[in-house]
Amino acid sequence: MEIEKLQRVHFVGIGGIGTSGVARILISAGKEVSGSDAEEGALLKELQALGARTFVGHRPENLPEGVEVVVASSAVPDDNPEILAARQRKIPVATYSEALGSLMEQRFGIAVAGTHGKTTTSALIAWILKQAKKEPSFVIGGEVPLLGGNSGTGKGKYLVAEACEYRRNFLSLRPKVAVVTNIEEDHLDYYRDLAEIESAFLEFLDLLPDAGFAVLCRESRSLMEVANRLDKTFFTYGLKDADYQAEKIKFEEDGSRFEVFFGGKSLAPVFVRLPGQHNVLNSTAAFAVCHLLGLKPKTIAAGLGSFTGVRRRLEFKGKYRGAVVLDDYGHHPSEITATLSAVRQLYPKGKIFAVFQPHQYSRTRFFLGDFARSFVLANEVIVPEIFFVRDSEESRRSVSSKDLVQELAAVGKRAHFLPLFKDVVAYLKESVVEGDIVLTIGAGPVYQVADSLLRGEK
Repeated sequence: MEIEKLQRVHFVGIGGIGTSGVARILISAGKEVSGSDAEEGALLKELQALGARTFVGHRPENLPEGVEVVVASSAVPDDNPEILAARQRKIPVATYSEALGSLMEQRFGIAVAGTHGKTTTSALIAWILKQAKKEPSFVIGGEVPLLGGNSGTGKGKYLVAEACEYRRNFLSLRPKVAVVTNIEEDHLDYYRDLAEIESAFLEFLDLLPDAGFAVLCRESRSLMEVANRLDKTFFTYGLKDADYQAEKIKFEEDGSRFEVFFGGKSLAPVFVRLPGQHNVLNSTAAFAVCHLLGLKPKTIAAGLGSFTGVRRRLEFKGKYRGAVVLDDYGHHPSEITATLSAVRQLYPKGKIFAVFQPHQYSRTRFFLGDFARSFVLANEVIVPEIFFVRDSEESRRSVSSKDLVQELAAVGKRAHFLPLFKDVVAYLKESVVEGDIVLTIGAGPVYQVADSLLRGEK
């Protein structure tokens, strides 16, 4: 499928973070775009303003006459009425990843994969390229204020996109550059074990053309095991024994300073307004990619220095009675550990109230003990009910947030199970004082707790 040769494209789940990005690129190319979603969110309204014909709710009659392909979000089940109608009308149905892969084939694709750090790393690369006047297109899994949203179209040759490993979706992409930030156990509702995840990443990297290259994190042991089996050109980045190495690291209250070395030679000093060692690594990955594409070190460092972050990635939301309120998307134990470490970098003193909404019953069950241990830097943890997505009824019956609270108590952590957001907000209003830090964290709508708390400011 060459999607840019088609004129009429319909999306099922058009308001998703990825599908909306592909839709935006097609609209900019003059295509007739339509689509539906379960709710009328902000991205749906943005697409309407750009000229897309949108529907709230999924119905067979939403498919306009003359539609040449239907693109389905990965969140849409096969029995969706619009998918069934498309098949009945003999209209081809493509996945979001297949549509993105088709766009990438016509451009110089840069795909960013990995268990953690994809969104920030891809946003950094897109921003540096934009600042260097390369006019990239991009599809990113988060809202980036500096870039005007989660996606954008440029006249240049580059297309920067996140590459999701769930259900091996990234195997539909055809990048010329592949970045892998790390490999860890995740999506164990689909993958059997870590070995199967590593095999999928190897297959993804093997898709690189002979003239392409990979940029891989030296700090990830599993990724380096994959690299040992890779018959493609690759460069490493990291803190030690890497091609691109971050050295002389200093963590400050307003960000991180370090120097990037390549082959033992200093390329440039860097300051990023992003806290934490994980963001030093993300920034070094972006530096490596852009340097290998031919950008000057000073240009890259300037781009990194002017980047202000991604929404829901340790985002400052405001203050409640003198307490700092932050929000983060982290939903894996490693992400929580890294985020709390960065919080302590920014705020060395003060009691941390972590409000964690687990994402998926299956993930919670697999990582129950790891989740409990990941909150070592939090003073108190409040856990609402698990956010339900893609789970079976068996998974729902197998674990609850109460189990996580018990695990937290077993490792000596003060923890509470408060199933409803309103109860969490009420508890915070009673407990938080000036100088404290409130962190809402999770891939579900737990950010609503932060928003509700701040609306209650007197």
